[in-house]
Amino acid sequence: MEIENRQARHNYFIEDTYECGIVLKGTEIKSVRAGKCNLRDSYGIVKNNEVYLLNMFISSYKEASIYNVSETRTRKLLLHKKEIKKIKEDIEQKGLTLIPLKLYFKGSNVKIELGVCKGKKNYDKRETIKQRDEKREVAKLLKNRY
Repeated sequence: MEIENRQARHNYFIEDTYECGIVLKGTEIKSVRAGKCNLRDSYGIVKNNEVYLLNMFISSYKEASIYNVSETRTRKLLLHKKEIKKIKEDIEQKGLTLIPLKLYFKGSNVKIELGVCKGKKNYDKRETIKQRDEKREVAKLLKNRY
C-alpha cells in the first residue's frame, strides 16, 4: 500500500529525495495500514538538527479509545546526521522546501519519501501540462499507427 502526494509533483520541481522513517504513536500505525492518511498539506521543517513533519493528517483509529492522538500533530522524521545537514543547507541557502512525496511500507516499517523542492510558477505548471498532453498525443498516434 502506498499513499502519494500527487499535488507535490504538480506544484514543485523536485531537486532531491530522501527516504526516512517516521515516529508514530499509539494506534497511528493501524490507521496508516488502513490507508486513512493524507499528505496533501504537509511539509517538513528542520529544528534543533532534527526534521519534523507538520500537518500530516492521520485519521484516528475507530476501534481504539484512549490511545488516539491528535490527527495533525507534529511528527519526527528519522534521518542520518549528514542528510539532515545537507537538507538544512539546501533550505537555508537555496530557499527550498521539504515536501513529503509518498508514504509506504518497507517490510513492517513505515517510510516517507521526502523531497527537497522548489516551487513552480503558473507558467511552469502550464508548460508541464502542455508537455504531458503532447506525450499523450504522440503515444496515441503511435498506438493507432501499428
